[in-house]
Amino acid sequence: MAGLTDAPFRAVALAHGAGYVVSEMVSARAELWHTRKSRLRRTRFASDALSVQQIAGSDPEELAAAAVRHVEAQADIIDINFGCPAKKVCRKAAGSALLKDPELVVRIVDAVVRAVPVPVTVKMRTGWAPEQKNGVNIARGVEAAGAQAIVVHGRTRACRFNGAAEYQTVREIKRAVSIPVFANGDIDSVEKARSVLVESLADGVMIGRSAIGAPWLLGAVAGLPEPTAACKWRTIFEHLESMYDFYGVDQGLRIARKHVSAYLTHLGYGRAEIRSFNQLQSTGEQRGYLGSLQDSHGYLPQT
Repeated sequence: MAGLTDAPFRAVALAHGAGYVVSEMVSARAELWHTRKSRLRRTRFASDALSVQQIAGSDPEELAAAAVRHVEAQADIIDINFGCPAKKVCRKAAGSALLKDPELVVRIVDAVVRAVPVPVTVKMRTGWAPEQKNGVNIARGVEAAGAQAIVVHGRTRACRFNGAAEYQTVREIKRAVSIPVFANGDIDSVEKARSVLVESLADGVMIGRSAIGAPWLLGAVAGLPEPTAACKWRTIFEHLESMYDFYGVDQGLRIARKHVSAYLTHLGYGRAEIRSFNQLQSTGEQRGYLGSLQDSHGYLPQT
């Protein structure tokens, strides 16, 4: 979710009822700490009740040092990523690649827990491959090392995002540990969230991809009514302006294309409208085009 769950989107998610949001994944490498990308990814908005910083790497000491830097920068919780299946992350023996080495996973958690005074949580998958579902043993290990909560994506690393997520392994993990366990993967509706909670016995759900373009799904799962069409349009325009302000015009224009494409898809627009928006080259053109789409459905443009 790096590149999507940035500070502007997290603010939108919280405004629509999300109970908890986590930063984009940040490398533990010290030489990257002062880069613009790293600085933006750890930015905390005033609306953030908590600053939850997610870190990734493979060296226990390096991750511990990174956790200390984040806490010194006012992080309230440290989340360690053992779940990302991206090739560029796994090539560096980070993310879900570490699930092949349960002992290293435990050493990483132990080092980070010992280094910082704040809670440490873990994001993981059910194992390395369908024939290597070692998630239960890993969960026991990270609990013993001091992790205070676990999010489990219902696929192995080898599955990436193919096929359907399964929650039986999440259920086994929940039964094996005493800390909170949250289920993740393919949760795209209130009904699916409810069924996953029943099947997995999890304490809650974590939603990622399905919230892009539909942040109101988070509130709906929490029991809030779905916003009106006018409210959804207002969210789109406010999010657009937040991206311009946060990134600057040039980068904001590019980032906006990803989010607005998802919004338009959820609102029922097709490829033609999305393609037209993605070809626009100025903030005025983007605002104007969205205003024309909104106005065509009987709603006054929000500026």
